[in-house]
Amino acid sequence: MNRGETLDLIRQMVAERDWVQFHTPENLAKSISIEAAELLEHYQWGSDADSVAVEEELADVLTYCFLLADALGLDADSIVQKKVETTRRKYPVDKARGKSTKYDRL
Repeated sequence: MNRGETLDLIRQMVAERDWVQFHTPENLAKSISIEAAELLEHYQWGSDADSVAVEEELADVLTYCFLLADALGLDADSIVQKKVETTRRKYPVDKARGKSTKYDRL
């Protein structure tokens, strides 16, 4: 299944439940943050998180990200590709390789 099919699957599930009425950009952004916090909670006390629980929470985060992009009329693939290009320019390999330094301090 490709990302287009995944988005269609999500849209269908939402439509069947009449949830689109709740999916304002504001609510979706809040939901991303909430689900990301739930994902982080699995790593709160160490790196030995339950992989099934992590997978489920990550799926929730990604689902809300797909829905927010869709609600804003954005193509998830396009905006990620654009951001990767921006990041490549900000962090040239010859300066950033193996470093976690912020771009303005490289």
